[in-house]
Amino acid sequence: MDLFRSEPVAQPLAARLRPSNLDEYVGQEHLLARGKPLREALEQGALHSMIFWGPPGVGKTTLARLLAQFCDAHFETVSAVLAGVKEIRQAVEVAKQQAGQYGRRTILFVDEVHRFNKSQQDAFLPYVEDGTLLFIGATTENPSFELNNALLSRARVYVLKSLDEAALRKLVNRALSEERGLGKRNLRVGDEAFKMLMAAADGDGRRMLNFLENASDLAEDGSEIDVQMLQSLLGDSRRRFDKGGEAFYDQISALHKSVRGSNPDGALYWFARMLDGGCDPLYIARRVVRMASEDIGNADPRALSLCLAAWDVQERLGSPEGELAVAQAITYLACAPKSNAVYMGFKTALREAAEHGSLEVPLHLRNAPTKLMKQLGYGDEYRYAHDEPDAYAAGEDYFPDQLEPRQYYQPVPRGLELKIGEKLRHLAELDRNSPRQRRKP
Repeated sequence: MDLFRSEPVAQPLAARLRPSNLDEYVGQEHLLARGKPLREALEQGALHSMIFWGPPGVGKTTLARLLAQFCDAHFETVSAVLAGVKEIRQAVEVAKQQAGQYGRRTILFVDEVHRFNKSQQDAFLPYVEDGTLLFIGATTENPSFELNNALLSRARVYVLKSLDEAALRKLVNRALSEERGLGKRNLRVGDEAFKMLMAAADGDGRRMLNFLENASDLAEDGSEIDVQMLQSLLGDSRRRFDKGGEAFYDQISALHKSVRGSNPDGALYWFARMLDGGCDPLYIARRVVRMASEDIGNADPRALSLCLAAWDVQERLGSPEGELAVAQAITYLACAPKSNAVYMGFKTALREAAEHGSLEVPLHLRNAPTKLMKQLGYGDEYRYAHDEPDAYAAGEDYFPDQLEPRQYYQPVPRGLELKIGEKLRHLAELDRNSPRQRRKP
């Protein structure tokens, strides 16, 4: 017996089912159907550099290989996780050889291109520019944030979508029927089991096929893969939630906009989605406090206190008990009267503070704790508001001498700010009728 002899390792199901031509490719009809942009470019022979942006398991690498096959182009691939400038230069040399000896174009496919730094991205730009190679990059991150403008200007971005139910069902049917898949085993998947597989896959075709293959290992030939089998296999399969990535910011944005739009049901849905995906509830609690100030403000000042209390409950009780308090705060914010007056006023004040530089504090607004300061006029002519009628020093000026008074805070006619606005208009009328003249700088 040869102890060093081993059987070849079988390819995973997802690799065995990799399509051999564009007609077998599943999904992305918005790009590849007849008359759609990428299909039109291919049929017209107008292949160009491009970036595929989409979640994992939707066929970015497969599509790049099929494009090279369709156009009879040489295919070179590097992974941005492992490769550097050296590997890029080697790919360029291969491209030059292919063009010189065989007259073939070369497609350089860079997987996870967002992981390349600026100098690495710059390394292949001249060769994209002079036509030595066509560049296809794949990324799960927003290219606007992760890729150089120079690279973005030379490549067209195509957005690949998560696989829908029809695409995932097509994958499962192919896996069960084709010989290179599981066809020889005559397995079946019921409707309820398929729904469970689809939910666990969350639009990721590779994940779907991996789950199906694992289930097939537990099933006998000719049998049905059922719900009970999948429950023991899948466990708590999380939906896609890339902490710190595009999905993360998309979902917190959806939660925030649902609150701002006074839709408590949408807000609860996105809160549940983020929790289901593994988001730290304390992160959401902190963001909810921000929402209270940004979108409700003084229209209902109780909102801020309630959100701080919910944050405290989450810290004290943890999950899952604390999450109910955060949910309570979210629904309160969604139903509360809305005002961004504080937010907008503060932003304007910050901008003007930066624009006008270090304007001095007027003498009448300065404290005078020493004899010298009093001699210099610090605090002269300051009017103590509590000594004035209605505790308001009508006509007093609180801006630097070089800056005309502004109104940054403009309350909205909703909630408590309706009353605040009425008071500020009354005070403004007192100012207009005051004989006080503005101090000269």
